[in-house]
Amino acid sequence: MIQPTTSFKDNLQLLPSIDGLARIDLVDDAGAVVASIENQAGKQGSLRVYQYLLQVFGALDAKAAAHGLDVFAEHTADAKNRPGAHPNIDRLIEIVDGAAPLTIKLIAA
Repeated sequence: MIQPTTSFKDNLQLLPSIDGLARIDLVDDAGAVVASIENQAGKQGSLRVYQYLLQVFGALDAKAAAHGLDVFAEHTADAKNRPGAHPNIDRLIEIVDGAAPLTIKLIAA
């Protein structure tokens, strides 16, 4: 597990590569895919964070989500001030606040 800094850019350098990953699917308890994060420009940082959370925690529960918010660093404060601007961070905030945990599934390229 990394020790997150106050810089998202610096934290990203500590996370594993997403080479060979097409996307991740986030799955609820009923088995429905509730969201996907594609391996494309503008989403690759979130993809790296979520893949890392799966590797460290095994699922997206409140503990994993809280750590993810630390990894997103300065973007977490921005997400709290502008709900909807950062949907992948908003999801972590919702889980920390009591929303149901999600399963993270890696989809290879």
